[in-house]
Amino acid sequence: MPDPSRLRDSTQIVVPCDALAGVKRELEAEFTVTVFSPEGTCCRIIGSPVEIKAVSEYLTRHGVTVP
Repeated sequence: MPDPSRLRDSTQIVVPCDALAGVKRELEAEFTVTVFSPEGTCCRIIGSPVEIKAVSEYLTRHGVTVP
C-alpha cells in the first residue's frame, strides 16, 4: 500500500497565498487544478500528479519558490 504522505506530496503544492498574487488566474485557466485557501495565508494547489508537476515547473518559471 502506498504511503499517504507521498501521495499527498505528489497531488498538492502548499505555498503562501501572496506568492500566487500575480499568477493565480493564469494558473487556474491553464491547468486542471483547484486552488484552496482555508486559512487565507497558505494556498493548497490540488490536482493530479501530472498537473502538479507541470504547475511546479510553471511556478518556478514565474519566480515562485516551490517546496
